[in-house]
Amino acid sequence: MELGVVSAIYHQSDFKQMIELVAGNDLSCVEVACWPKEKPDRRYAGVCHISTDEIDDRAAEEIRAFTSQHDVRISALAYYPNPLDEDPSRRKKAIDHLLTVIDAAQLLDINLVTTFIGRMQHASASENFTEVGHVWKPILNYAQDRGVRIAIENCPMLFTETEWPGGQNIMTSPSNWERIFNILDSDWLGINYDPSHFLWQQIDYLAPIQQFKDKIFHVHIKDIKLLPQKLASVGILALPLEYMLPKLPGLGEIDWGAFVSGLTDIGYRGAACIEVEDRAFESSYEEIKKSVTLSARYMRNYII
Repeated sequence: MELGVVSAIYHQSDFKQMIELVAGNDLSCVEVACWPKEKPDRRYAGVCHISTDEIDDRAAEEIRAFTSQHDVRISALAYYPNPLDEDPSRRKKAIDHLLTVIDAAQLLDINLVTTFIGRMQHASASENFTEVGHVWKPILNYAQDRGVRIAIENCPMLFTETEWPGGQNIMTSPSNWERIFNILDSDWLGINYDPSHFLWQQIDYLAPIQQFKDKIFHVHIKDIKLLPQKLASVGILALPLEYMLPKLPGLGEIDWGAFVSGLTDIGYRGAACIEVEDRAFESSYEEIKKSVTLSARYMRNYII
């Protein structure tokens, strides 16, 4: 197993500076943010460490040489939009850019893209499952033709009032995973497994490791701290950030020993990338960089 980081937290650094920071923390790999170059519409979005709209053979060779020089592997190219957006223009824009990320993954010989399946947030679950088939079969065919796998993160994207009521990603639970893998029966589609999103949904985050062992393509390392007193006040129908906080690994409630043990049980040998979203470490860029160092130091109890 390889310990790495999601590059979005290094948003103030360019690609080379980011790779140097990753190498400086003795991390083996990095999941590289590849958003379009535009103003972000939410936190941790909009980071562009590789511009997939512009990359060519020469740029790809430079990227490969620089990462090899620093002994850092790119585990995946990351872009997390809503490909099922109810607005046709936003949907098209998301899908069009996702296709450029797939092209770049092929060009760089990375062959893995991490993203969301998306969701029509005002439509029923049944309507969304039907739409998943219509939208994603052509995307998966496109990816397969280029030898690129797709790993979907299990984040509901239900954190702000603009994402209410349904959220912007329907691939959020083992039940929904099963339904989607039946609709999209493809060896090229898998999971970017983040246990923290199961914790606040009150879903067992260990059992699905065995159930979906052949579908885990990538892993996120992020912790969650539940706030029972606030939950007792607002209830589970409130926005999740009203009763939980994203934290650095080891500062929340995930049992990382049990989680990594579960991954070793299935023989997982892929990337486990630290995803930092802890507001307690955002007072300065130095604090942000420190948060990655602290996270890596803690996770080395389980992954070396």
